[in-house]
Amino acid sequence: MDQVVDLNVNNNNTKLWAQYLQETTYTDESNYDQVTRTIPAKHWSVMYKDVLKDLDEAKIVIEATTYSTAELEALKPNKLTIIEILNVYTYANLVETFGDVPYSEALDVDNLLPKYDDGETIYKDLVARLTAAINALDETTGSFGSADRIYGGDVALWKKFAASLKLRMGILLSDVDEAFAKTTVESAVATGVFTSNDDNAAYEYLGSDPNTNPVYDNLVLSGRNDFVAAATIIDAMNALDDPRLPLYFLPTSGGIYEGGGIGEPSSYSSYSHVSAQLEEATFPGIILDYSEVSFLLAEARARSFEVGGTAKEHYDAGITASILYWGGTAEEATDYLAQPNVDYDLSILASTATTPWKEVIGTQKWISLYNRGMEAWTSIRLLDYPLMATPADAVSGFPNRYTYPIIEQSLNGANYSSAASAIGGDEPETQLFWDLN
Repeated sequence: MDQVVDLNVNNNNTKLWAQYLQETTYTDESNYDQVTRTIPAKHWSVMYKDVLKDLDEAKIVIEATTYSTAELEALKPNKLTIIEILNVYTYANLVETFGDVPYSEALDVDNLLPKYDDGETIYKDLVARLTAAINALDETTGSFGSADRIYGGDVALWKKFAASLKLRMGILLSDVDEAFAKTTVESAVATGVFTSNDDNAAYEYLGSDPNTNPVYDNLVLSGRNDFVAAATIIDAMNALDDPRLPLYFLPTSGGIYEGGGIGEPSSYSSYSHVSAQLEEATFPGIILDYSEVSFLLAEARARSFEVGGTAKEHYDAGITASILYWGGTAEEATDYLAQPNVDYDLSILASTATTPWKEVIGTQKWISLYNRGMEAWTSIRLLDYPLMATPADAVSGFPNRYTYPIIEQSLNGANYSSAASAIGGDEPETQLFWDLN
C-alpha cells in the first residue's frame, strides 16, 4: 500500500505523470526522468521482494501452522485465498507498469536469473487465478480479523474487491482481446462488484510514525516544500467549476486556485497546495474504490458489454461517489452533473474526439482518481484522455511504461535483452500489449 500511495520522488512518480502535482525546485521527475533516481528499480524491488516474496513466505507459514482450535484452523483457507488475491493484484501492477516480467520463474531463491514471461499471457493467467480465488472464498467463515488493515477480516468484502479487480483487469484487455475482456467483465459483475464507498479497499493508517500515510511523511514530517498543484488538473477543474477543487487543494494567498507549469520550477508560495485532509497522518490509502468501479462500468457499457445500467448512469454514480467521498454533498453532485460541460449526453455530443466516450469518461475518471497516481496513469494510457501537457524539459515522450531496472540489465542480461526485444524496445514510450490505441 505504501508503494502505491507514496509521493516520494525516489519511490513513485505517477502523481507527477498524471499531472496532479508539480515539483517546486527539482523538476527531473516531472520531466519524465526515470534514471537519475532509478525509480523503476525501486518499484521492482518493493513489489517483488517486499510484497510478493513476503506474501509467499506468509503462505508457507500459514500452511505449516497447526492452530490451537478447530475454529482457528478453519480460517486457513480464506487467509491463503486473500494472499492469492493480493498476489494477483501485485503481479497485475507489475505487468501494467513494465510489460513482460518474471513470473513463472519468479520468487525462486535458487534461480537468480529468471526468464521474463509474455505480459498478455501472464495477465490472462492472473484472471484465471483470480476467478479461482473468488470461487474459493468462504463467506461463512472469517480470515485475518483485526490484523487485516483493509477489511478487518470481512471475507464478503474481499470477494467484492476480487470481483472489482477482475472488472478492472478485464477492461484493461478490451482493446487487445475484446471477447476475453467481455467475458471477464461480465463474469466479474455477476459475482458482485463494489456498490458504495463502504466497499472501498482503503488501508487504515495510524496516527504516529512510521505507520502513517506516506503522503503525510512526504509533505509534513519531511519539513520540505517540494510540491504544488499542477496546472493541468487545476485548469481542468476551474473550467468545470468542480466542487471538489477546495476538497483537493488550497487556494493561493490571492484566493484563487492556480497550478504550477508542468516541468517548470514552481514557487511554493505562488501556487495552490494539497488540501489539509491529504496531509493527515491517518488519511486512508486506496487501491480500488467505488468511484473507479463505476467508471469502469461506464466504460464497459460504452463498449457494449452486458453489465446492466447505462454508461450515463455509471458515469453519474462515479462522479457522485467521488464528490461524497471527498466531503462534498449530494446537492453539489446533482448540480455539477447538470452542467452542460459535465452532463454525459451533452458532453458526448460536444466532443470532437474520435471516440467521444473515451474523452468524456476518461476526463472525469482522471479527476476522480486524484491522489491515486498509478491508477490514473494506467487510465490515461488506456483511454488516451485527458491530454497531458508536454513538460518544459521532457527527457522522453509521455512514459507509457517504466523502463526495466538497470540492475536487471547488469545481472540478468540475456533474459532482459529477450524481454526488451519482445515488447518492442526498453523505452519509456514503448506501448505495452494492452495499450493499442
